[in-house]
Amino acid sequence: MSVPLEAAPGIAFAPERRRGRLRLRLREGADPLLQATGGRPPDTADPYRLSVGLDRAGTAEYLAEEVRRALLPDRIPEGQATAYLLPGPPVPVSVRSSDGTVSFDGTRVRTDWADTSDRVKRATGPRINHVGELLQVEWLPNSGQEAGYLHFVTREAVFTGLSPEKDPYALDLWGSARRDLLTALVATAVTARLPHPSAHPPATPAPVSAFLPAAGSGAAGDRPDDHRPPARAVPPRADHHDVLLRRLRELGQWHREGVLTDEEFAMTKAAVLRGF
Repeated sequence: MSVPLEAAPGIAFAPERRRGRLRLRLREGADPLLQATGGRPPDTADPYRLSVGLDRAGTAEYLAEEVRRALLPDRIPEGQATAYLLPGPPVPVSVRSSDGTVSFDGTRVRTDWADTSDRVKRATGPRINHVGELLQVEWLPNSGQEAGYLHFVTREAVFTGLSPEKDPYALDLWGSARRDLLTALVATAVTARLPHPSAHPPATPAPVSAFLPAAGSGAAGDRPDDHRPPARAVPPRADHHDVLLRRLRELGQWHREGVLTDEEFAMTKAAVLRGF
């Protein structure tokens, strides 16, 4: 990994009892990895944190001092970077996690659910999102004791309060912590191709209440101040229409057979419609 000096305003070496720790500090917004992970990569996977044996402590201190000397003439600003100064992982990239396989080819993100995924997710079928549909990517690591998630925030998705276990826009990371950690590569690759956060403040999905009629009123579509997402400018292709009808028929059959509860059927149907 090569880090340009303008991305790193500081470096420090901290001696500890049995070993030392060399840490490179990056500017906010300089690295899509730290942006995608919220600066929360585990210590063992942090590429800017190096554990150093006591026999190498002198070398680490010397390296830190030399980097600081190199930084002085450039006067690296402390503020947020206005563009990513490090590239994201090369594409295509594909990772098999505990909840399914997520892949990114540079333009589309595809999630294929595992057999062990929640039935609500499996009922929606493979999830495909184009980069232009995404607002941001949220990632939290699986610690081994608590599950993590990889969440793709889209313009069409309405916040429903679903847990990552049931949310078809999220992978629930609950299995092998080491294997699920690789999903951060996909999160980083996608984030690197989204508009930089300095370009505009991150958008927040509208609460579900904004899409429901007020008490005593008619349907949401009857109100002049309807806040529903705008309709697609281009109608879906015929094959998409056939897939949609087939998916809805399958959901209806699962509901009639008792595989899906009333609540699960409503949530899954809404997710399928949003996906089309």
